[in-house]
Amino acid sequence: MDQTYAIELKNITKRFGKKVVANKSVSLNVKQGEILSLLGENGSGKTTLMNMISGIYFPDEGQIFVNGKEVFIRSPKDSFDLGIGMIHQHFKLIDVMTAAENIILGLPGKAVLNMKKVHQEIQELVDRYGFDLDPAQKIYNMSVSQKQTVEIVKVLYRGANILILDEPTAVLTPQEVEKLFDVLRKMKEDGRSIIIITHKLNEVLAISDRVSILRKGRYIGTLNTSEATVSSLTEMMVGEKVSLDINRPMPHDTKLRLSVNNISCPGMDQLKSLDSITFEAYGGEILGVAGISGSGQKELLESIAGLTRISEGSIIFHSPEGEDIELSKYDSVQINRMGVRYSFVPEDRLGMGLVGSMGMTGNMMLRSFRNGRGPFTSTAEPRQLAEEIRESLEVVTPNVNYPVRRLSGGNVQKILVGREISSDPALLMVAYPVRGLDINSSYMIYNLLNEEKEKGVAVICVAEDLDVLLELCDRILVLCGGRISGIVDARTTTKEEVGYLMTSHKKDRKEDA
Repeated sequence: MDQTYAIELKNITKRFGKKVVANKSVSLNVKQGEILSLLGENGSGKTTLMNMISGIYFPDEGQIFVNGKEVFIRSPKDSFDLGIGMIHQHFKLIDVMTAAENIILGLPGKAVLNMKKVHQEIQELVDRYGFDLDPAQKIYNMSVSQKQTVEIVKVLYRGANILILDEPTAVLTPQEVEKLFDVLRKMKEDGRSIIIITHKLNEVLAISDRVSILRKGRYIGTLNTSEATVSSLTEMMVGEKVSLDINRPMPHDTKLRLSVNNISCPGMDQLKSLDSITFEAYGGEILGVAGISGSGQKELLESIAGLTRISEGSIIFHSPEGEDIELSKYDSVQINRMGVRYSFVPEDRLGMGLVGSMGMTGNMMLRSFRNGRGPFTSTAEPRQLAEEIRESLEVVTPNVNYPVRRLSGGNVQKILVGREISSDPALLMVAYPVRGLDINSSYMIYNLLNEEKEKGVAVICVAEDLDVLLELCDRILVLCGGRISGIVDARTTTKEEVGYLMTSHKKDRKEDA
């Protein structure tokens, strides 16, 4: 007797224009009451495939079955009506509204809503699965994990029995990841089917029942998670064996490049986002920055880059030419005009790093257009640089003028990192450089950072994966509540010690407040 699947895809094909085939004859299925992980390199068609299930795209060829019945999903409404809900990587919430208001937004109802009843219904869902959520809380006051919770509760409130999560752990701490997994396991026990798009292979092995792999838009296969290893999954994704060891050369001939002296930045609720931060960064080393989300990592890098003004202290850049420049006296535009050799890969790729409507060539020009003469700027050099980055970092794009907002998150990140490294910096700051990247692309970025270190560049790397920081970095600066709780040797410290430092000042901060 044939099994009835929650979702079954047969020979799904999706094209964009004549040249780009995002999915080619993909067939896979999701059982009822299981967690299926969907793996693949950046640009392999994972999100496109899920967008067809959620009604954002319509397949050019193939069939979709839900609970054994063929369906035609032409819009997100069709998807919702079939009990399918997708939680996207970038949340779709209105900041000034409460959790409850966002959850019911767009649903049919009376002119005057009974919000007391709505809150009660939402609270029942929250209690049932163990979410950490106050229905009356405003979105702008929430942490990243709470915003994600709102998105999950939103689709559950609409009756979803099939959930699709796109990179759900990309911005969560290890503790928040474990809480999310507990919730997903409870949903599975309730008979709900869950699809997770992710690049974190250890998490795949921890949470899923089966794993399906795509490569270059084609379906490669599905296997039981109990039979899989990190190495076997990587080989299926890439098509060949990949070394999963990060090469970490010993620092040599190190030179002082950055002195941060007792800096502070104002924050909210009478607390400082940065409080008396002092450290040094050296050329020829990678200094990692660890901390729970919101501990001041963003403000630290932005204050060095001149994007956030400090209230006290000083930031001094020691140039290779022997000049000491006090960066804290200037903003980012002035620092660039002075020719300070630093590069910054921000956390917000398309908000701060790149212009989404531009192609690679246009985004290469952003770093140099002020140096042009007259009203016209030559595109020859930026185009050549774009082609070099496309080839060396294996960026998947139809051409270098294709809008970068239409590319996968991993390809966007490659473009941004490639552009910043190409400017020959003496100080390179990167925030979450491999967020959303597949394992092969991640190791490509790690190698690039080590190459810069070998050139004598001072690299400051903010990352959420402690295992990576311990393997990649020479020293790790740990932030907690805007303060430095410790600077440790990455070669001799442990994950437990860093984890302890990440939370060690919380009590002190509450007493200060």
